[in-house]
Amino acid sequence: MTEVDPVLRALAHPLRLRMLSLMWPGPMSAAELARELDVSHALASQHLRRLDAAGLVELAEERMRRGGRERRYRTVRGAPLSEHGPLLAETLAHTLRERIGRRADDGEKVIVDAELWVDPRTWQDFLARLAELTAGLHDAARTPHSPGTTPVGVSVMAFALQETAPDRTDDEDRSRPGAGAGGATSGGAAAPRSAS
Repeated sequence: MTEVDPVLRALAHPLRLRMLSLMWPGPMSAAELARELDVSHALASQHLRRLDAAGLVELAEERMRRGGRERRYRTVRGAPLSEHGPLLAETLAHTLRERIGRRADDGEKVIVDAELWVDPRTWQDFLARLAELTAGLHDAARTPHSPGTTPVGVSVMAFALQETAPDRTDDEDRSRPGAGAGGATSGGAAAPRSAS
């Protein structure tokens, strides 16, 4: 049996992904994470140790608090979320379901689902702009409950797809426009939609 990458193992839990997001704008202790995530201090400590062992967080400061030492950690910049596939996708899907349950009904939102065929230049330009936008949002992030802030959820996975030959056997599928022999189809590409 193949040994699972410790970074992938650390990323494969929705609570740890939330912890990484929370510690991005500034350091937090296990106690602070426990309060924010509404979990026990022991559980927050356990997950924080797993993230630390995988090199996804680093000790930012130690301070005296209530007669003891409090260790506060922050997310390591450039944490390799993009280097892991299916297991991370499952974890992100779980996180997205959880975030949808907490969404503000009256807030502005953008919802996009798309499977498209575009030229390589358009794709590279899009990826660069998307990376710039998400980096800007991360840079603007502040610690939870900072005055003048609102919590937001952003889950993004954008990647090129493998081109696969359609496996069509019934007459209805073969009669669809664009599904002729020798032609590739987009398989029902959805146009991006924005909702506010």
